[in-house]
Amino acid sequence: MQHITGIQRNQMMLSSLEDTITADNPVRFIDAFVGTIDLEKIGFSIRILKTEGRPSFETAVLLE
Repeated sequence: MQHITGIQRNQMMLSSLEDTITADNPVRFIDAFVGTIDLEKIGFSIRILKTEGRPSFETAVLLE
């Protein structure tokens, strides 16, 4: 064949990361803990590193 064959549609399953993490997983505690930290108080500040292109990630996201 001269073309790329895809996968059958009935084999795909869509799910989210939220659905795969159980309610008692320790990562939920870490996520809640990081959400309560005052980042400015410990020295993190919002800075604009460049004016064009895609914006940088939020600092709190990098701690999770």
